[in-house]
Amino acid sequence: MSVGFIRDKLEIKFLILYVTAGVAEPMPLSDIQALTMIDDGIDYFDFSQCLNELVKTDHLRINERQQYAITPKGLKNSEICQSGLPYSVRMKADRLIAAHRQELVRRAQVRAQVERRENGTYTVELSLSDDVDNVMRLQLMVATREMAEDLAQRFRNNPEQIYSQLVTALYGG
Repeated sequence: MSVGFIRDKLEIKFLILYVTAGVAEPMPLSDIQALTMIDDGIDYFDFSQCLNELVKTDHLRINERQQYAITPKGLKNSEICQSGLPYSVRMKADRLIAAHRQELVRRAQVRAQVERRENGTYTVELSLSDDVDNVMRLQLMVATREMAEDLAQRFRNNPEQIYSQLVTALYGG
């Protein structure tokens, strides 16, 4: 059995605050768990208890979408306490936070939504943005929800290639 660098619940709380401050956007429980449970010294029950205590002490809040966000009190305490985290744990958390931030940017740039129409068909709205503006917005009507969800997923998986193929097709190439 491996031994972790995190030794007690106070360090788990420090790590949760460090992660939520680093992401700086509300996150679902699953994201906080994935970004926090990075050390062999943390088990799920201690993590869950610490997370609940941080909510009770107003270091974190839960919004209507059941996402956790750091409060000003939590941010202040995170800045004070981050040096109490083992260096190797902070470095690992920093790498995971950076990857999570990239994923959030990607999700904001690539959108695929499915809506049911009154006549029973479905509209799939696909959009692709860059850092400045919307690059593409396309609405398609399809017969079934399964088709709509499939198109949406295919677009999310490879939006740049689809955009490129669409432009090529429109130019007759």
